[in-house]
Amino acid sequence: MKPSFLNQNRPLITAMILEDNPDSVRYEVKNCIYDGADGLGIRLRNLKLEYHNEESYRKMFAACAGRPIYCTNYRGAYNKGRDDTDLAEELLTALRCGATLGDVPGSFFDPESGAGIGIELSMKPDAIEKQMRLIERIHEMGKEALMSSHVFRFLPAEEVLALALEQQRRGADVVKIVTAANSDEEQMENLRITTLLKKELKSSFLFLSGGTHSKIHRMIGPMLGCVTYLAVREHDGNAVPTQPTVRAARAVLDHFDYRPDIPVL
Repeated sequence: MKPSFLNQNRPLITAMILEDNPDSVRYEVKNCIYDGADGLGIRLRNLKLEYHNEESYRKMFAACAGRPIYCTNYRGAYNKGRDDTDLAEELLTALRCGATLGDVPGSFFDPESGAGIGIELSMKPDAIEKQMRLIERIHEMGKEALMSSHVFRFLPAEEVLALALEQQRRGADVVKIVTAANSDEEQMENLRITTLLKKELKSSFLFLSGGTHSKIHRMIGPMLGCVTYLAVREHDGNAVPTQPTVRAARAVLDHFDYRPDIPVL
């Protein structure tokens, strides 16, 4: 059976790898697997440009030992100043070399829609058409497509749902939205929104938050319907501070009885 992030019986734990060369990526992948990672997330923008090639991708992906691989190629870091068309082609190359799930930013082919405090979802017809064609190409390869919108501020339920439905309409197998919570009330509302997305979406989804009050959402969200945890092996200068460690997510997932009880008749 080929690796997949879809139709799993329980949420996966995906370790995000932030190293800048293939050898370091391979070592980090092995350590994350030892810690309990089910899948691996490779951020191509963190790789030095000399390693953006098929040989390096195949070398890194081989270390994942058949586990599903989530691949992003966002702007910034070593990709700073590069054209979105080139980033999209590199993402396709990574998928051909063994990655499972390709991340299509909602601002692809329209960088201005990802600037400031927008919703990182272009509404320009030509950008939408290019995004949908990119997703079609991913599907033609037999791979899975995720569409991401990083908002980084709290959004009410109706706005999150509208954003998710539009990503779904563009063909995404997995809808990814990152908002924020800076109070207990916002964090609890994000948990409620997670259950709303599970009810209303046909696609799988990954609803995350940052901010001062995001830890419960990050840890409990997958139990309420998110397709995977995004985790790190350790917290250092490169890691996203709101992402739990692989060990912590593994401990919670394995020991928290979160499924509804079955009535005894």
